[in-house]
Amino acid sequence: MTKTKNTSTLAIIIAYLLIYIVWGSTYFFIHIALQGFSPFLLGAVRFTTAGILLLIWCGKMKEPIWNKQLIKTAAITGILLLFIDMGLVMKAQQYLPSSLIAIVAASTAIWILLLDKKMWKINFRNWNTILGVLIGFIGVILLFSEQLATSFTETGVSNQAIGMCLLILGTLSWASGSVYSKYSVLPNGVTFANAAWQMLIAGALFWIASFVHGDVQRFNVQVVPHVSYLAIGYLIIFGSILAFTSYIWLLKVRPATEVSTHAYVNPLVAVFLGSTFANEQITLIQIIGLTIILCGVAMINLVKVKKRDKQMKPLCPEQ
Repeated sequence: MTKTKNTSTLAIIIAYLLIYIVWGSTYFFIHIALQGFSPFLLGAVRFTTAGILLLIWCGKMKEPIWNKQLIKTAAITGILLLFIDMGLVMKAQQYLPSSLIAIVAASTAIWILLLDKKMWKINFRNWNTILGVLIGFIGVILLFSEQLATSFTETGVSNQAIGMCLLILGTLSWASGSVYSKYSVLPNGVTFANAAWQMLIAGALFWIASFVHGDVQRFNVQVVPHVSYLAIGYLIIFGSILAFTSYIWLLKVRPATEVSTHAYVNPLVAVFLGSTFANEQITLIQIIGLTIILCGVAMINLVKVKKRDKQMKPLCPEQ
């Protein structure tokens, strides 16, 4: 599939806007969806529905969807990115406040920087990239510093330790899946079928977890608020089909460290939505934190990517 330079640039910009803005908004919509769905059941419905819709679309676009290598690669990536990471994050929410979860999740960018061994010679020679990642992480910590001070006095130490361990494992799983997805070899002509199978496989595992945990047996469709259905619809269409497929595609055409900057921008969007629709207060410290985050992202994206991209081996036919 051949694309012009302008079309490719526009596609990259749109993809970044989706993972920056839409994924930041999913914190708000997941909160609404959980008013009517348990975490495992939410994951099951969301990823199964999104996976089926995307796979049907891929079939209509004549993508090779029944390839063994494709399904095997998608299974590994889907388990790491969607089932393990999201499952551990939802479990950690039983022990930790969302502010602390956001901070630990932002460390994904650092894990990707460390795990992407093939890019070590390039990344660790570029001080803009290293400083950008560190500055962005500092900004996220500052952004939620006030909530953290309160949360440590409200949550038991042992529960915090459990939650922190789960979150660290989750971020490591997401970073590992991202790096694996970037360098995985897919059949020619595959663009989005990989993401479709990832969601279907993760959705199937969430269904199993939902049955084992008793979520399906206890579910009562009559007591689910209408806003929860609207929220899960948003998560399926925008959070999974559009944003997640954009993320998988960006990993193929851009450096993983650059793509991981979404972890710093997502809290910015989450704070905006929380203050606008949930009456959450934004303080001067938080505003400073948001500014620092943007500086960190800008530093990473101002790297001379042309020089770096020349050293990258093409990973898919579209490059």
